[in-house]
Amino acid sequence: MIGEDCDIGPNCYIRPSTCLGKNVRVGNAVEIKNSAIMDGTKIGHLSYVGDSVVGSNCNFGAGTIASNLRHDNANIKSYIKGLPVDSGRRKLGVIMGDNVKTGIHTTIYPGTVIESGHRSMPASELRGMVCAAVKDECKLIF
Repeated sequence: MIGEDCDIGPNCYIRPSTCLGKNVRVGNAVEIKNSAIMDGTKIGHLSYVGDSVVGSNCNFGAGTIASNLRHDNANIKSYIKGLPVDSGRRKLGVIMGDNVKTGIHTTIYPGTVIESGHRSMPASELRGMVCAAVKDECKLIF
């Protein structure tokens, strides 16, 4: 499903079970799989988003990767209300609040939860429960 006024760049692969809200911008050579991308979000070129929920008005820096699979094929661990849980899923990307901005070449580990308003630096690695302010990044890592 693709909402009104979306701008999808060349060489993109929008895979099944993906929903793009209104005014979503998808850059060149982006792949989105089985994800919900809310209104006004921009996903920079050369990015990947799989099995994720991305809030409104987010901005993915170019080359941001939202990983969705553990190398050991174990269930993805995530967070509910800040507490660690086993998702029971083999594939789960990022759960991202509104107004989040990632720097270029950011890597987001499977099951990561990012609070609304977070800003990451270029080449950041985000994992676990990521609080809104960079200095307050939570250390709840499995």
